[in-house]
Amino acid sequence: MDSSAADKAHWEKIYAHKQPQELSWTQPVPATSLQFIEAFNLPPEAPIIDVGGGDSRLVDYLLAAGYRNLTVLDISGAARARQRLGAAARHVQWVEADVCAFVPSTRYALWHDRAAFHFLTTAPEIAHYLHLARTAVEPEGFLTLGTFSPAGPTKCSGLPIRQYSEASLTAELHTGFRKLRCLTEDHHTPFRTTQNFLFCSFQRQPALAA
Repeated sequence: MDSSAADKAHWEKIYAHKQPQELSWTQPVPATSLQFIEAFNLPPEAPIIDVGGGDSRLVDYLLAAGYRNLTVLDISGAARARQRLGAAARHVQWVEADVCAFVPSTRYALWHDRAAFHFLTTAPEIAHYLHLARTAVEPEGFLTLGTFSPAGPTKCSGLPIRQYSEASLTAELHTGFRKLRCLTEDHHTPFRTTQNFLFCSFQRQPALAA
């Protein structure tokens, strides 16, 4: 089994055997992501992608805010957001794919990723992801990443992750993106543990846009 197939099998098993209240990343309200997105002042028709968002409630809140050009990408078809939304799911494009194998059919005004990027731990994976983001985000569009900070866990759902500080994440994004703001916050899991996250937003630089 290649690494992509193994990753897919891992996440399919997670979603098949655990409910949201048993998953550390569960957030009833993705408040920090929503605050970042609100600050971008995007129009309702802006194309937005949530990477690794198949079990997140972010799409629920974006739909409620009037956004209608939404894409949710997740490696697992068993992730629950689509089923939870019911009829409203028709307003969302659902993509079942490993982000490293994803071929966008459009460019996005916003690329959002909470807790997917930090699962990429090798230099080639990280370089491919960042190249994809530079290609997929439109000139002057935005990218928001949420990762575990150096004060956060070193593993999630049994897999190793890569921690980022504000300096190290900014260094990874220095080609093609300008940092707007970063913050750290404690995420309180459903089972009463605490995980420290780093959230940063960036803007695509028009002069370097592909």
